[in-house]
Amino acid sequence: MRVTRVHVAMPLVVGTRLALPADAAVHLMRVLRLGVGDDCVLFSGNGRDVTARIIAADRRGAEVELLSEAAVDTESPLRLGLLQGIARGEKMDLILQKATELGVHDVWPVGSDRSEVKLDADRAAKRLAHWRSVVAAACSQCGRARLPRIAAPAALDAALHALPTGAQRLLLDPTATQAVADLKHPGADGIVLAVGPEGGWSPRDRMLLGGAGFGAVRLGPRILRTETAGLAAIAALQARFGDLH
Repeated sequence: MRVTRVHVAMPLVVGTRLALPADAAVHLMRVLRLGVGDDCVLFSGNGRDVTARIIAADRRGAEVELLSEAAVDTESPLRLGLLQGIARGEKMDLILQKATELGVHDVWPVGSDRSEVKLDADRAAKRLAHWRSVVAAACSQCGRARLPRIAAPAALDAALHALPTGAQRLLLDPTATQAVADLKHPGADGIVLAVGPEGGWSPRDRMLLGGAGFGAVRLGPRILRTETAGLAAIAALQARFGDLH
């Protein structure tokens, strides 16, 4: 039986009652058609699921009683980050949704020379909030109880300075001599994968990535779209080093 899971960005203490945030209440009561007496599962992103029962509901919202909690172990043993050239609209949503389902831990959305999406400060803040809601919804669906970290959109050179220092850094390139099968296990620091936007990486972008230690790796001979390339590579890396067996 499918479990109804909803992310709630607030502390969840078993034995207490909680007025649900408006978005969670709307999703449970209006979208999923739950009612008083029905159970659901809430998670705050701390790695635990909390079973809750709806005890009151009206047009203004819903109240639940938090009954029990359990640790959730659905995180991949492979620490995997995605440095993603910002894609347009639904393409970026798809990338984030599927990357979450595939077990990515961190995402750095970056603007680059050939990016088609240009974000000022106000648009960047709104887009980041939207992306985080996409990731939370994906976690609700796929059973993850820890949310991947989505960094604020940044220029490529700035984002490169924020990356973890110990991770293996890979750049997708169909002309590379190294294949995924040739890679050695990255260890606890994991992998950061760089995927360009719709227009690909420019020569200057590649120079910056190379200077930051990104080595080229190929998936195959074909050139993949940005919404395909990263997801295919993530799946291949998870099959080799993670938990997609």
